[in-house]
Amino acid sequence: MAEKFDNLEEHLEKFIENIRQLGIIVSDFQPSSQTGLNQKLNFMISGLQDIEKCRQQLHEINVPLEVFEYIDQGRNPQLYTKECLERALARNEQVKGKIDTMTKFKSLLISELGKVFPEEMSRYKAIHGEDAPS
Repeated sequence: MAEKFDNLEEHLEKFIENIRQLGIIVSDFQPSSQTGLNQKLNFMISGLQDIEKCRQQLHEINVPLEVFEYIDQGRNPQLYTKECLERALARNEQVKGKIDTMTKFKSLLISELGKVFPEEMSRYKAIHGEDAPS
């Protein structure tokens, strides 16, 4: 998969360089530079065709819209990944805290129910095992 991205990156870099050179030719256009202009235009067309071929190889890749928003805001798109991981870790800690709280509550509930309803809890434990409910 990485070679597909490398190939696309290479074609994009060539295309950008051709556009830069085309801009230089156009900004200081002389009739004698018509041949060079035509050549750069043809390179630009072939560059777009190469980029289109690369696009077809990468059609299965989905990029979250938020990444484009980061780019539009002038932010590094890698920050999106970092912030997603940080949010996932924070959410994971919250869920782990809830699980720990529920586990403690379950133990306390079974203990207290065992004091109030010893016969029923012994039957319950016989059916579901010592640590039930799960």
